[in-house]
Amino acid sequence: MTRFIFITGGVVSSLGKGIASSALGALLQARGYKVRLRKLDPYLNVDPGTMSPTQHGEVYVTDDGAETDLDLGHYERFTGVASRQSDSVSSGRIYSDVIAKERRGDYLGGTVQVIPHVTDAIKEFIRADLHDEDFCLCEIGGTVGDIESLPFLEAIRQLRNEQGHENCLFIHVTLLPYIKSAGELKTKPTQHSVKELLSVGIQPEILLCRSERPIPEGERKKIGLFCNIKPECVIEALDVDTIYNVPVKYHEQGFDEQVLRYFGCPTDKKPNLTPWKNIVQRMREPEGEVTIAIVGKYTSMLDSYKSLSEALVHGGIANNVRVNVNWLDSQVFEGADAMHHLEGVNGILVPGGFGERGTEGKIRAAQFAREKNIPYFGICFGMQMAVIEAARNLGGLPRATSSEFGDSDCAVVGLMTEWVKGNQLETRKSGGDMGGTMRLGAYACDLAKDSKVHAIYSADRIMERHRHRYEVNINYRAQLEKAGVVFAGMSPDGQLPEIIERKDHPWFVGVQFHPELKSKPLDPHPLFRGFIEAAVAQARLV
Repeated sequence: MTRFIFITGGVVSSLGKGIASSALGALLQARGYKVRLRKLDPYLNVDPGTMSPTQHGEVYVTDDGAETDLDLGHYERFTGVASRQSDSVSSGRIYSDVIAKERRGDYLGGTVQVIPHVTDAIKEFIRADLHDEDFCLCEIGGTVGDIESLPFLEAIRQLRNEQGHENCLFIHVTLLPYIKSAGELKTKPTQHSVKELLSVGIQPEILLCRSERPIPEGERKKIGLFCNIKPECVIEALDVDTIYNVPVKYHEQGFDEQVLRYFGCPTDKKPNLTPWKNIVQRMREPEGEVTIAIVGKYTSMLDSYKSLSEALVHGGIANNVRVNVNWLDSQVFEGADAMHHLEGVNGILVPGGFGERGTEGKIRAAQFAREKNIPYFGICFGMQMAVIEAARNLGGLPRATSSEFGDSDCAVVGLMTEWVKGNQLETRKSGGDMGGTMRLGAYACDLAKDSKVHAIYSADRIMERHRHRYEVNINYRAQLEKAGVVFAGMSPDGQLPEIIERKDHPWFVGVQFHPELKSKPLDPHPLFRGFIEAAVAQARLV
C-alpha cells in the first residue's frame, strides 16, 4: 500500500514547500524507496497555462502535455521521476469536474456541496494513478488559513481517517523569524500556524522550521511542547547557498529518519548522498566562470524562468564552471546604443515568451550574437526571433515577421493550425480558447546527421517537450537556407522545423521546444552542457 505524506505551509508563502517536498523525495529515493510527488493548488484557474508569468512564475510542462505549477519542475529535478497530468490539480479543475458531473446528472439530483462532493473529488485525485509507489508526497499550495485551501485540508483530514493514521503523515513548513533588536528567534508565529492547522482537525507530526539562525535546543523543546510534537521532530531548515545542498542538510537534521520512524520503516540503511555532495562541491569550487546574458520579457519575476536558470546551473556543473547570469529586459535593446549591455558576455540566450512586446530587442540580440560570433541559444520564441532576424538581414525579406503580431504578407513564423499527436491529427483555429490549446508535451524530432545538434545528442531521434502556438513557416525554407539557416531538426513528417543552427558560427542553435524542462543536476541536458561548453571556449578567446 502506498503511504501518503502531506506537506502544508504556514505563516507566510514562499517558505520552500516545493524544495522541501523534492528534497524529501530525493532522500527517500536514496534509501531505496519509490516515490511520486504531487501538487494541489488552491487557485480557481483550471491550470497555470493562461496565468501571467509575472504573477505565477513559469508554466512547467509534462511529457503528456499538462501545464502545471513550477514546483513540479523541482520534483523532477530532484528525483528524476517524470511528472504526469495526474500529478497536478487546482481548485478550478476540481470544481470544473464536479460541476460537469452535476450537469450530466451524475449526482441524481442531489444537492452538490463542498463536503462531500468537492472533498471526494480531491481524495479521488490524490489516490488516482498510483501503482507500486512506496510513498506519495502531496504538497498543498498556499498557506494554512487561506479560505481557498480549506477544501484541500478537509480532504486530507478525511483521507487520513480512511487510509489509517499509520499510512498518512502530516508535515508542516513554518517560519521562525529572527528579531534583530531582541536578538532571538520567535516561536509564536509557528505556534499560531499549528493552532490554525489544528482548528481544521490536522495535527502535524513533523515541523520543518525555516530559519536564518540555528534553533537553540531550548526553543526546539518549546516548539515541541506548545505544538504537541516530539522535540526531535522539530527539524531545522536553515538557508543554504544552493538548493542542491538541501537533501544533505535535511538528512543531517534527521528529517528522513523521522519520516521513516513514523511509518515504522527501517532506518539502518543510510542514503547515498555522494552525488549531491559532489554537485555542491563543484558549485562551490568551480574551475572557472562564464557570463550568460538572458534577454527576456519577464525578467521582473525571475521565477518566470525557473527551469531555465536551473538548467544553466546544470550546464555549469557539467563543465565545472560557475555560470553568472545577466538578466536583461528585451525592451532595453529597442533603444539606441543599447548593445553595450551585451559587451563582454560569453553567451546570449533568448528564452520563450508570448506577444509582440520586446520582440525587436530579442531580434537585435540575436543579430548581435550572430555578427560577433558569440554563442547563441534561442528557445521557442528565441528560435523564432533568430529566424526572423536572418530573414530580414540576410534572406532578402525585410518585412519578415510573425503572424502572432498581426496580419502580414511575410509571416515567416505563423500560427499552427494542425499537427500530428500520436495517431491523431490536432487542429486549431484563430480565436479559439487560450487554455490548454497549444502544442503541449513531448514530441519527436529527427536530427540531420551532419548537424551540430546530432553530435551534441549522439542520437538520430529525440523527444522534447513543447509549449507553443506558432511555428517557423516551412514555405520559406529556401529563402532561410539562403540566409545561412540550417534546418537541423524536423518533425518526423518533415513539416515542422524543430531545430535551426548556423554553420558559419561557433555555436548558434535555436530550438522550438523547451529543453530546460528535462534538465537535472545529476543529468544536465545535452544542449545546456554544449552551450556552456561553447561559452567557456568563447571566454578563453577574450
